[in-house]
Amino acid sequence: MAFVFGPVPSRRLGRSLGIDPVPPKTCNWNCVYCQIGRTTPLETERREFFPREEILSEARKVLSAHTAGTIDWITFVGSGETTLYRELGWLIREVRKLSPLPIAVITNGSLLYRQDVREELSAADAVLPSLDAGSAGLYRRINRPSPELTFVSLVEGLIAFRQEYEGHLWVEVMLIKGLNDSEDALREIAEVLRRVRPDCVHLAIPSRPPSEPWVEMPDDTGMRRAVSVLGSVARLIAPAGSEYDLSAYADVTDAVAQIVTRHPMGEEELRRTLERWSGREVDEALRLLAESGKVQVVERHGRRFWSSAGYRYPEEKG
Repeated sequence: MAFVFGPVPSRRLGRSLGIDPVPPKTCNWNCVYCQIGRTTPLETERREFFPREEILSEARKVLSAHTAGTIDWITFVGSGETTLYRELGWLIREVRKLSPLPIAVITNGSLLYRQDVREELSAADAVLPSLDAGSAGLYRRINRPSPELTFVSLVEGLIAFRQEYEGHLWVEVMLIKGLNDSEDALREIAEVLRRVRPDCVHLAIPSRPPSEPWVEMPDDTGMRRAVSVLGSVARLIAPAGSEYDLSAYADVTDAVAQIVTRHPMGEEELRRTLERWSGREVDEALRLLAESGKVQVVERHGRRFWSSAGYRYPEEKG
């Protein structure tokens, strides 16, 4: 499948059937923690990267093949920034006709200052934007956006969307040790969230390979501090499990390529995910994929992660 994947275990949405409408990696941010590497170059123009009818056709095929109770949410989530797909609103409306399942959109929120984007996302049942900083300086340091995207436009877009949107607004804050887990940084984020008024704040940690090798997860003290400062609507989100639906894959090599293209994964977790195949079969699949140049190993803080070879990660300095 080119555009539809899963269902995959989601930290926030249970068993999520993903629809990815943008090419890897198409984004207007270059976040230091991004699990699919650096953004090169930054993309700022909304385009119909793939024909909308092709994406819809694939969604129709996959949804018709799944039995009731196997999917909790249909989630539009891009290999980059989802709202850069110009026909996103049309896709949301058409997919809704195919299934009664709730629809979510995962976005960095950077384009919510635009009325057209807000109107398109209004058709979703839940929208999950990001807010990793409470100041312009920290926003530039963590999210490294395209120059024309300002912190003011990000915050104003979130506020405007909240005022218009009747669905669930769940804001994610990615906590990074030494950057936004201090008392001062968290209080700045809390002040922005007070103005936005989300239904819930999801506190996440960079458990998959971050783009930049120096990015670290906060310690327990930093996470407790975040929960305390950000208030009663904030909750820690545990890393997703490994219960991927691989029933469509007879070949372990195809299964590995499908998983790590959108969800780079630690080697231990990857092996648990592929437990229906023998260890020897998994070893051979990883070897063949690495030799073919389709996947790569990324080293972060002593852990090995497997990812698509097309993503760019700077190496750790020895």
